Amino acid sequence: MKANIGSADALTEMKELLTIRHQVKSLKKDNYLFREGDSIGGVFIIRSGKIQIEKVTPNGRELTLKICGPGQMVGEVTIFSEAPKYMLDARAIEDTVCLHISINDLEEALLSNGKLSVAFMKWMGIDQQKTQTKFRDLLLHGKKGALYSTLIRLSNSYGVQTEKGILIDMVLTNQELANFCGMTREVVNRMLNDLKKRELLTMSEGKILLHNIEHLKRETNCENCPIYLCKID
Repeated sequence: MKANIGSADALTEMKELLTIRHQVKSLKKDNYLFREGDSIGGVFIIRSGKIQIEKVTPNGRELTLKICGPGQMVGEVTIFSEAPKYMLDARAIEDTVCLHISINDLEEALLSNGKLSVAFMKWMGIDQQKTQTKFRDLLLHGKKGALYSTLIRLSNSYGVQTEKGILIDMVLTNQELANFCGMTREVVNRMLNDLKKRELLTMSEGKILLHNIEHLKRETNCENCPIYLCKID
């Protein structure tokens, strides 16, 4: 099992987490691991399944920030502070099993294990960088940049190279794609239809095949960030 914090040797750096006292938590699809406003109880490590991190705005619009899978940590952990609360929702998009480490046990382990403390700070820093780059793309490049950068991130997370391009090997509805972009489904529909007319992508059975990802990168002034920052997970 690997703790996916942005480097190939992440397990080596974070393996001590798995030695901390923990509980196993099972979650059915569409149930919540935690909700915005809940008191933070600790950190979760996904053993199997997928958890979607999302935010619902006051007007009811949903923004999907990332999807976390096996080996990844979930939970906005504000350590060594009083009464921290979650700022986002975490929802299972398939049946999921997690390991839960309480915030008290985590803090005790961080105080006594310097190597673990450094690795944990690294994870938190990388997670923050991912969030910052995502919001940069959503805010600085308009609707086109939001969609194009989301497609690039999806290809980095779930892409499979084929003769005709990169297949995003994940079934997505247009509404789910819109949630990643912070846009309405109608806007995403129009933009996808335009990309299809220009033969830049095709769609089949809910999966997207990108025929020219370099075009998407040029249109978003791609800065060639490390792959681990430019992902949807």
